[in-house]
Amino acid sequence: MLLNIEHRTTYQYSEVVNYTIQLLRLTPQNGFGQQVLRWEIRVNGHLQPHKDTYGNHAHTLVVDAPHEEISIVASGEVETGLNVLPINDGLPTPIYLRPTPLTEMDENLTAFVEEFKLTHPKLQEPAALQALMDAIIDRVPYVKGQTAVETSAAKAFALGSGVCQDHAHIFIACCRYLGVPARYVSGYLFTPDGSLMESHAWADAWLDDIGWISFDVTNRCRTNGVHVRLATGLDYRDACPISGVRNGGGVETMSVKVVVHQMQQQAQQ
Repeated sequence: MLLNIEHRTTYQYSEVVNYTIQLLRLTPQNGFGQQVLRWEIRVNGHLQPHKDTYGNHAHTLVVDAPHEEISIVASGEVETGLNVLPINDGLPTPIYLRPTPLTEMDENLTAFVEEFKLTHPKLQEPAALQALMDAIIDRVPYVKGQTAVETSAAKAFALGSGVCQDHAHIFIACCRYLGVPARYVSGYLFTPDGSLMESHAWADAWLDDIGWISFDVTNRCRTNGVHVRLATGLDYRDACPISGVRNGGGVETMSVKVVVHQMQQQAQQ
């Protein structure tokens, strides 16, 4: 599937900002069944590319002149569903067993996983993780507006509702408790009706005999050619598309719009 993507983020401020520095994780890479054909980032500031701790293609954005708005547009074309192997981030997989404040277990989550273990003892099999994914989305259905980016897995689980990042955090927390390395993935999802106009999130789990496999808990599926990967990390904070700080600016307003179109592919001769 050939996908055209435009991810537009605009920050507006009630007062003049003197200085802004942001970290952008807005550049997809080849691997995991996808190939990047074209990609660019347009901003009203200075961009410096680098690779972060987790092997993501990242940019540092600096705006050092007085400003009242920042516009960031990432766009390009990515082909998915290809026989392209996952890239190696160079980190040992036990790192992805490390809990973070967003993926820490509490008593409720621990009880949930212990009950799951009784009926699914073969945890090193994809079917067991599929069952875990189903159990999570049955217990925590998709509901917008109940959680925020700083909501932990334990809190979302207790609320019984959440969005894609909450589902990914809960799945990751459960996997790590079970001894399965897991990591957060940010990216995009193509929907034929254009119903998702923002970033998406899912999780990778490491199985010794297979390697990394990806689970989209929100949509109750393995990644299947409609997903485009942007970045990975221990949790949302490591892989979120944009993070940063500023000096001045008063009240900030942010708007985000993601458009993912399927493009027509030319027939091979």
